[in-house]
Amino acid sequence: MPTPHLDAVEATLRQVSPGLEGTVWQRTRGNALDTRGDGPAGWLLQTPGCWGDPRCRDRSDTRRLLARIESTVASATSTVDISTLVPPFPDGEFQDALVAGLRAAVGQGRTLRVRVLAGTNPVSLLTVSPSSYRDELLERLGSAAERVTLQVAAMTSSLEALSWNHSKLLVVDGARVLTGGVNYWSGDYVDTGHPVSDVDLALAGPAASSGTHFLDRLWKWTCANIGLRVRFASSAGTRCLPEMARYNPPVPAAGDLSVIGVGGLGVGIQQRDPASTYQPVLPDADRARCLFNIRPDYTNSDRDYETVNPEEPALRELVRTATRNVVISQQDLNGQCPPLPRYDIRLLQTLAQKLVAGVKVRIVVSDPLTRASGYSTIFSLSELSNPLRGEVARLTGSASRARTVMCRNLQLASLRVSPARTWADGRGYALHHKVVSVDDSAFYIGSKNLYPAWLQDYGYMVEDASAAGQLDSELLAPEWQYSQAAATYDYARGVCPAS
Repeated sequence: MPTPHLDAVEATLRQVSPGLEGTVWQRTRGNALDTRGDGPAGWLLQTPGCWGDPRCRDRSDTRRLLARIESTVASATSTVDISTLVPPFPDGEFQDALVAGLRAAVGQGRTLRVRVLAGTNPVSLLTVSPSSYRDELLERLGSAAERVTLQVAAMTSSLEALSWNHSKLLVVDGARVLTGGVNYWSGDYVDTGHPVSDVDLALAGPAASSGTHFLDRLWKWTCANIGLRVRFASSAGTRCLPEMARYNPPVPAAGDLSVIGVGGLGVGIQQRDPASTYQPVLPDADRARCLFNIRPDYTNSDRDYETVNPEEPALRELVRTATRNVVISQQDLNGQCPPLPRYDIRLLQTLAQKLVAGVKVRIVVSDPLTRASGYSTIFSLSELSNPLRGEVARLTGSASRARTVMCRNLQLASLRVSPARTWADGRGYALHHKVVSVDDSAFYIGSKNLYPAWLQDYGYMVEDASAAGQLDSELLAPEWQYSQAAATYDYARGVCPAS
């Protein structure tokens, strides 16, 4: 099957980060979307999935996600790798699922190596306790703990650049992987009247081992930096394990799907890719500058940063390949300003080029009402549409022509999951997707946000028209069905600002 979108992204990755192939990015074949008997779209794990109901009474999709976490861990024969954001460490029903899965695996007579890598900000690093989480998990495992070697770390790779692990990976035996935006926090996803809308994907095959290699790269740094930037705890005093891949059995082909796994090392782990000869044309970073910015602006002005964070040029390239449509479902496209830049200038430039070319672009972001809870960085959608319109005007030569282009080709809204303006408890709709889909054929799902944030992230790009159709029908279409009521631009209904 032709894969023009993935081919273009792979060419970009080879140009930008040739020396990171096999660790931070990798294209593999022989993969399958892991449905596990849940129907053709069973690989798509969204939460809460209660479209149309502001009370969210039926959370069957959340229950399906929790069951998949448990069954994936239960299938482990040798290793379980968990990567997450804290605080908190996995808790509530997420912790229940992990514990039940580990017990089931050990109950089959297996001995497991388990790593939990938690990223956290510099302030929280002072208080999070890997040893407490280790002790809690081992206690809950009971006698099964005797057959589990457990390692837990919390890390911040750069105090100055605000960089830490942000990936959300569950990799079992290097053969199955769940990843996306979901943090294993029951308070945000389960035990609440205003659950976060989020999504993971499930893959089986060699692509999962790509996730293991990425985590090995993070653990290599983590094991070498225990102290000021890393807190570490293990069972039975075992030494920090920088390499898990060596303990995994050979990974057989699970299907015929070609997949690109791609991540980034943020700041503080590796300064540049010495094998790269990439010479980008960098934009004027001052256009995205906030009043008080961390300098340098890594996203908009640092070539070396780009060579060790290939997910950023890869995502821009995915958008650039679109010829018919681009659908973006994200927490935000605007950075937390201050201290971060306001946006990725080259991403907006690419979106502007698509709009001018007549490509239909849809963007849904988190409700600005969720700003206080950390799920939005903006007060108004104009904070996104105004700079995008400015980029369109640079291409068309006038503000009036830019307005015409935007009104003909753009859909922009904040999230709604029902006809009601808010959840039944009055709280706004929080969107935590990290999804980019192009031409109804290729898409990215992972942990990387499109706004400037210099973290360690990881995700997968898939090119398959059937899977892209399932992503649309199960997630993107219902999202727009309800969110269009909040649109400030909607070419389909003639919604367009007067000026």
